[in-house]
Amino acid sequence: MTRPFAITLNGSPHALKEGAVSLERLLESIGLAGKPVVVELNQQAVFPRDYSGTLVEEGARVEIVTLAAGG
Repeated sequence: MTRPFAITLNGSPHALKEGAVSLERLLESIGLAGKPVVVELNQQAVFPRDYSGTLVEEGARVEIVTLAAGG
């Protein structure tokens, strides 16, 4: 069994129960799968096409901004 570890998600501690996960899986776990978002991992922007292949590891800093239409 993989031990849980912590990341920083939008400035707050967040535990990953599964260990390292892809950005895609992280977004699914917080209810943002398929939503228009911008993701930064360790101060580097990540393209949506790369979410499934980008691992979020222990100690990572993840910033997620949701996009909303408006005028």
